[in-house]
Amino acid sequence: MATKASLSAAVHGRAQVLGRPARLSPEQAAAVVAAHQNQGAAVKALAREYGVDPKVIRRALDSAGVRGVPEDLGELLEEPGGEEKAGPESPAAADPGVSIDVPGLLAEHLQDAADVVVRDALRGGRTIRRGQGYSLRVAAPLSIHRAALEACAALAADGATPAGRKAYRVYADRVEARQSRAARGQ
Repeated sequence: MATKASLSAAVHGRAQVLGRPARLSPEQAAAVVAAHQNQGAAVKALAREYGVDPKVIRRALDSAGVRGVPEDLGELLEEPGGEEKAGPESPAAADPGVSIDVPGLLAEHLQDAADVVVRDALRGGRTIRRGQGYSLRVAAPLSIHRAALEACAALAADGATPAGRKAYRVYADRVEARQSRAARGQ
Protein backbone atom coordinates (compact mmCIF):
# COMPACT_ATOMS: atom_id res chain seq x y z
CA MET A 1 0.00 0.00 0.00
CA ALA A 2 2.84 2.41 0.76
CA THR A 3 4.20 2.04 -2.76
CA LYS A 4 0.83 2.80 -4.35
CA ALA A 5 0.43 5.83 -2.11
CA SER A 6 3.92 7.10 -3.04
CA LEU A 7 3.23 6.60 -6.71
CA SER A 8 -0.08 8.37 -6.42
CA ALA A 9 1.60 11.28 -4.61
CA ALA A 10 4.29 11.51 -7.30
CA VAL A 11 1.74 11.46 -10.07
CA HIS A 12 -0.27 14.19 -8.40
CA GLY A 13 2.81 16.43 -8.04
CA ARG A 14 3.55 16.26 -4.33
CA ALA A 15 7.37 16.52 -4.73
CA GLN A 16 8.04 12.79 -4.93
CA VAL A 17 10.81 11.75 -7.33
CA LEU A 18 10.54 8.33 -8.88
CA GLY A 19 13.47 6.08 -9.78
CA ARG A 20 17.07 5.83 -8.76
CA PRO A 21 18.96 9.08 -8.19
CA ALA A 22 21.23 10.18 -11.04
CA ARG A 23 24.93 9.49 -10.50
CA LEU A 24 25.91 12.67 -12.37
CA SER A 25 24.25 16.02 -11.98
CA PRO A 26 23.18 17.76 -15.21
CA GLU A 27 26.18 20.10 -14.84
CA GLN A 28 28.57 17.16 -14.43
CA ALA A 29 27.04 15.39 -17.43
CA ALA A 30 27.53 18.53 -19.53
CA ALA A 31 31.16 18.76 -18.35
CA VAL A 32 31.72 15.09 -19.27
CA VAL A 33 30.32 15.65 -22.76
CA ALA A 34 32.44 18.78 -23.23
CA ALA A 35 35.62 17.03 -22.04
CA HIS A 36 34.99 14.06 -24.33
CA GLN A 37 34.19 16.21 -27.38
CA ASN A 38 36.68 19.05 -26.99
CA GLN A 39 39.65 17.42 -25.27
CA GLY A 40 39.15 13.83 -26.39
CA ALA A 41 39.06 12.59 -22.80
CA ALA A 42 38.75 8.80 -22.49
CA VAL A 43 35.67 7.24 -20.94
CA LYS A 44 37.65 5.43 -18.24
CA ALA A 45 39.59 8.57 -17.33
CA LEU A 46 36.35 10.52 -16.96
CA ALA A 47 34.89 7.70 -14.85
CA ARG A 48 37.89 7.85 -12.49
CA GLU A 49 37.66 11.64 -12.31
CA TYR A 50 33.97 11.62 -11.35
CA GLY A 51 34.14 8.46 -9.24
CA VAL A 52 31.55 6.55 -11.25
CA ASP A 53 31.43 3.42 -13.37
CA PRO A 54 32.39 3.84 -17.06
CA LYS A 55 28.83 2.78 -17.97
CA VAL A 56 27.55 5.99 -16.36
CA ILE A 57 29.88 8.06 -18.55
CA ARG A 58 28.91 6.11 -21.69
CA ARG A 59 25.23 6.60 -20.87
CA ALA A 60 25.76 10.37 -20.50
CA LEU A 61 27.65 10.50 -23.83
CA ASP A 62 24.99 8.38 -25.56
CA SER A 63 22.15 10.54 -24.28
CA ALA A 64 23.99 13.59 -25.66
CA GLY A 65 24.54 11.76 -28.97
CA VAL A 66 28.31 12.22 -29.07
CA ARG A 67 29.45 8.60 -28.97
CA GLY A 68 29.38 6.05 -31.82
CA VAL A 69 30.38 6.09 -35.48
CA PRO A 70 32.42 9.20 -36.34
CA GLU A 71 30.74 12.04 -38.18
CA ASP A 72 33.56 12.29 -40.72
CA LEU A 73 32.82 9.05 -42.57
CA GLY A 74 32.70 11.12 -45.75
CA GLU A 75 36.50 11.31 -45.69
CA LEU A 76 36.69 7.51 -45.73
CA LEU A 77 34.37 7.35 -48.73
CA GLU A 78 36.38 9.76 -50.89
CA GLU A 79 38.67 8.62 -53.66
CA PRO A 80 42.37 9.52 -53.34
CA GLY A 81 41.91 12.46 -55.75
CA GLY A 82 39.43 14.09 -53.37
CA GLU A 83 36.38 13.33 -55.50
CA GLU A 84 33.51 11.40 -53.97
CA LYS A 85 32.45 8.07 -55.43
CA ALA A 86 29.60 8.40 -57.87
CA GLY A 87 26.30 6.99 -56.72
CA PRO A 88 22.58 7.55 -57.04
CA GLU A 89 22.19 8.58 -53.40
CA SER A 90 24.43 9.61 -50.54
CA PRO A 91 26.74 6.74 -49.44
CA ALA A 92 25.97 7.25 -45.75
CA ALA A 93 22.25 6.70 -46.32
CA ALA A 94 22.71 3.61 -48.49
CA ASP A 95 25.58 2.09 -46.50
CA PRO A 96 25.29 2.52 -42.73
CA GLY A 97 28.46 3.00 -40.71
CA VAL A 98 29.14 0.26 -38.17
CA SER A 99 31.86 -0.55 -35.70
CA ILE A 100 33.29 -4.07 -36.07
CA ASP A 101 36.32 -5.65 -34.41
CA VAL A 102 38.87 -6.89 -36.96
CA PRO A 103 41.10 -9.68 -35.59
CA GLY A 104 44.74 -8.60 -35.28
CA LEU A 105 45.99 -11.18 -37.77
CA LEU A 106 43.67 -9.76 -40.45
CA ALA A 107 44.51 -6.17 -39.50
CA GLU A 108 48.21 -6.90 -40.02
CA HIS A 109 47.46 -8.55 -43.37
CA LEU A 110 45.32 -5.59 -44.47
CA GLN A 111 48.04 -3.00 -43.70
CA ASP A 112 49.44 -3.82 -47.16
CA ALA A 113 46.05 -3.99 -48.91
CA ALA A 114 45.79 -2.44 -52.37
CA ASP A 115 42.52 -0.69 -51.42
CA VAL A 116 43.41 2.75 -50.02
CA VAL A 117 39.99 3.18 -48.39
CA VAL A 118 40.45 -0.05 -46.40
CA ARG A 119 43.91 1.04 -45.24
CA ASP A 120 42.56 4.45 -44.18
CA ALA A 121 39.72 2.83 -42.25
CA LEU A 122 42.21 0.60 -40.43
CA ARG A 123 44.37 3.60 -39.52
CA GLY A 124 41.34 5.14 -37.81
CA GLY A 125 40.72 1.96 -35.78
CA ARG A 126 41.23 1.54 -32.05
CA THR A 127 43.32 -1.32 -30.66
CA ILE A 128 41.51 -3.62 -28.24
CA ARG A 129 43.74 -6.03 -26.27
CA ARG A 130 42.30 -9.54 -25.92
CA GLY A 131 44.40 -11.97 -23.93
CA GLN A 132 47.61 -12.52 -25.84
CA GLY A 133 46.27 -11.08 -29.10
CA TYR A 134 44.37 -7.98 -30.12
CA SER A 135 41.57 -6.72 -32.30
CA LEU A 136 41.20 -3.45 -34.14
CA ARG A 137 37.80 -1.76 -33.68
CA VAL A 138 37.05 -0.13 -37.02
CA ALA A 139 34.12 2.25 -37.52
CA ALA A 140 33.31 2.30 -41.24
CA PRO A 141 30.46 1.60 -43.65
CA LEU A 142 29.60 -2.05 -44.29
CA SER A 143 30.92 -1.79 -47.85
CA ILE A 144 34.40 -1.08 -46.50
CA HIS A 145 34.18 -4.05 -44.12
CA ARG A 146 33.12 -6.25 -47.06
CA ALA A 147 36.05 -4.93 -49.14
CA ALA A 148 38.41 -5.71 -46.25
CA LEU A 149 36.99 -9.21 -46.06
CA GLU A 150 37.61 -9.73 -49.79
CA ALA A 151 41.16 -8.37 -49.46
CA CYS A 152 42.04 -10.99 -46.83
CA ALA A 153 40.33 -13.94 -48.53
CA ALA A 154 43.77 -15.50 -49.08
CA LEU A 155 43.91 -16.22 -45.36
CA ALA A 156 40.88 -18.49 -45.71
CA ALA A 157 42.13 -20.39 -48.77
CA ASP A 158 43.47 -23.93 -48.76
CA GLY A 159 46.99 -24.03 -47.45
CA ALA A 160 46.45 -21.09 -45.08
CA THR A 161 47.27 -21.45 -41.41
CA PRO A 162 44.53 -22.55 -39.02
CA ALA A 163 44.87 -19.23 -37.18
CA GLY A 164 44.36 -17.33 -40.43
CA ARG A 165 41.29 -19.35 -41.34
CA LYS A 166 39.80 -18.84 -37.88
CA ALA A 167 40.48 -15.08 -37.90
CA TYR A 168 38.85 -14.79 -41.34
CA ARG A 169 35.84 -16.84 -40.21
CA VAL A 170 35.39 -14.72 -37.05
CA TYR A 171 35.52 -11.47 -39.01
CA ALA A 172 33.20 -12.84 -41.73
CA ASP A 173 30.68 -13.84 -39.06
CA ARG A 174 30.82 -10.37 -37.49
CA VAL A 175 30.33 -8.63 -40.84
CA GLU A 176 27.46 -10.97 -41.76
CA ALA A 177 25.76 -10.39 -38.40
CA ARG A 178 25.97 -6.61 -38.77
CA GLN A 179 24.79 -6.85 -42.37
CA SER A 180 21.72 -8.89 -41.39
CA ARG A 181 20.98 -6.46 -38.54
CA ALA A 182 21.19 -3.53 -40.97
CA ALA A 183 18.89 -5.35 -43.40
CA ARG A 184 16.31 -5.78 -40.63
CA GLY A 185 16.60 -2.06 -39.86
CA GLN A 186 18.15 -2.24 -36.40
